[in-house]
Amino acid sequence: MKIRIISSKDEIGTLKSGDKIVHLAFRPSNKDIMTLISLCPSVKAIHIPSSYKKTLSESIQMFLAMQNIALLEGDVWGHRKDINEYFEISKEMINTINELKENNVSEEDIISHLRDTKLSADLIRYIMNS
Repeated sequence: MKIRIISSKDEIGTLKSGDKIVHLAFRPSNKDIMTLISLCPSVKAIHIPSSYKKTLSESIQMFLAMQNIALLEGDVWGHRKDINEYFEISKEMINTINELKENNVSEEDIISHLRDTKLSADLIRYIMNS
């Protein structure tokens, strides 16, 4: 699973139409999110830091919900964008999450078990439900 990292408003134009999950490392405006959605019609989730999520308008949050686009809270730790514009979650990590889910491990236990991976709780939930 690849997450496209966008560090500034200027980089929104570099998105590819096939990008499914986008992490915004800046405080986006409603216009920024609408531009992102128009450039990436197949986007499934937008991942943003919790401090930025708190400043999003209710109208854009409602719009994303109506479009079935998940708004995920969290950071991407330890990623060097100068090396790769995508943060990748390994198949092994996804398989681990799915195995724990199949073994009826509770959502909160899965999140606490994977805390050392530095994946956000919302991102883990998204993986479990997709």
